[in-house]
Amino acid sequence: MEWLVTLLDFIGQQILNVPAYLVGIIVAIGLIALRKSTGQVVGGALKATLGFLILGAGAGVVTTALDPLGALVLAVTGAEGVIPTNEVITAMAADSFGSTSAYILSLGFVLMLVIARFTPLHYVFLTGHHMVFMAMMLSVLLSIGFGTGNEWLTVLVGAFLLAVMMVAMPAFAQPWTKRVTGNDTIAIGHFGTLGYIAAGATGQAVGRRSVSTEEIKVPQGLRFLRDSMVATALSMVLIYLVFAVWGLVALGDEALPFLEADDSGAFVMAAIMQGLMFGVGVSVILYGVRTFLGELIPAFQGIAKKVVPGAKAALDIPIVFPFAQNAVLVGFLASFLGGLVMLFLLAVWLGPAFGLALILPGMVPHFFTGGGAGVYGNATGGRRGASLGGFVNGLLITLLPAFLYGVMSGIGLQGSTFGDADFGWFGSLVGLSVQTGSLGVGIVLTLLLGLVVLGLAIAWQVRVVDRGWMPGAAHQAFIDERTEAEKAAAKAAKDAATARRREASSDEPAD
Repeated sequence: MEWLVTLLDFIGQQILNVPAYLVGIIVAIGLIALRKSTGQVVGGALKATLGFLILGAGAGVVTTALDPLGALVLAVTGAEGVIPTNEVITAMAADSFGSTSAYILSLGFVLMLVIARFTPLHYVFLTGHHMVFMAMMLSVLLSIGFGTGNEWLTVLVGAFLLAVMMVAMPAFAQPWTKRVTGNDTIAIGHFGTLGYIAAGATGQAVGRRSVSTEEIKVPQGLRFLRDSMVATALSMVLIYLVFAVWGLVALGDEALPFLEADDSGAFVMAAIMQGLMFGVGVSVILYGVRTFLGELIPAFQGIAKKVVPGAKAALDIPIVFPFAQNAVLVGFLASFLGGLVMLFLLAVWLGPAFGLALILPGMVPHFFTGGGAGVYGNATGGRRGASLGGFVNGLLITLLPAFLYGVMSGIGLQGSTFGDADFGWFGSLVGLSVQTGSLGVGIVLTLLLGLVVLGLAIAWQVRVVDRGWMPGAAHQAFIDERTEAEKAAAKAAKDAATARRREASSDEPAD
């Protein structure tokens, strides 16, 4: 029987412990369950495996570009500088925690379907990359918090927490989502939900009589910012240039070795190149994520339709972008401004007082969550709601990652962190729960956290969502009143024009 032990050890260590292989196997199982052909199963599994390997390759490029910037920021400010990007931190952690996160992802999806089937939370979370990000964050926090030798405990607790978040957050956001879409057919499955709710609440508070962003004429010259790859590369070049110039002023020639430059001109150009290479790395990571999710999500979605018929699909935040396209740009720019303001506060007050890292604005989280916040804020508060809602989101996705980074660095993971609001608050609570020094206490606290979130979501669904409450009623009444007034004015103008034509025709001389 020694050969069987050897074989099982080989499968466990060389196949199931390799994240890329494990993702391919999961996709194959899902496609087989959907009765796909042999060619579709093999092709889907290979594409998923290759996509995960591409993700790792992009992580190497990003890490190479980030290392000099981190050292430079630390040298000129005395504080650690971090760019929160979900794709980057996931790729960085994949080698050590990828297998555990894959198990959490698979079991968490199954548990989500069970909860969706047997509770009032009939949501099926289908935003695959956010499933991956949350599974990875939970894998990191719980693996280190629970310690080695407790891998299956990590998987079970992590899967439960992941499942709870995937059904709870769409429920919390659903009243605002209904206001945006005008119906109750879809939900938002994106872990920036706290930012969207905050933006919607802000819009409701400040924008009762504010007109919609869609009446704004967006300058053609700003439309390029809607391309996330271009926006990311541009923002990183600007960030690098700021700290490069700062380094030259503060350190003089001592700054040159950070970018392996011989003079100040070469130093500045090297900074530009590193910023561009960061954009390249993020683009490679995004391509890898899209590649393996393109196979993973159809497999999950097909299974979900069979298990939870009639459930609402919780989809990625860009699905709301067409409802208010100008609000996307307004929210993005306002969120970026909010990030800069909170960065300043971290640098001069919160960082020195509480030891928080400097969270540098990352264009990927600010574009997607800021754009979504703009749409939600516009739905309840027009232009003021979109701008101030986006600004509040920018504050949140800068402050919350600073807390999360402190928690994650406390367990040994440094260099980047997760960027969206829900990762910040939930990850910080999970991380603090498992750092009590007692395994038993850590397990109880994390499970209690999951149960509290689940209970609150069920209560919210039953008492608020199912009863039809929708935020922003006063703003909607203003919009309806304005629309009716415009229709009345248009009708009056049309009637006046008709009357003038009749009068002109009656004044014509008869033959």
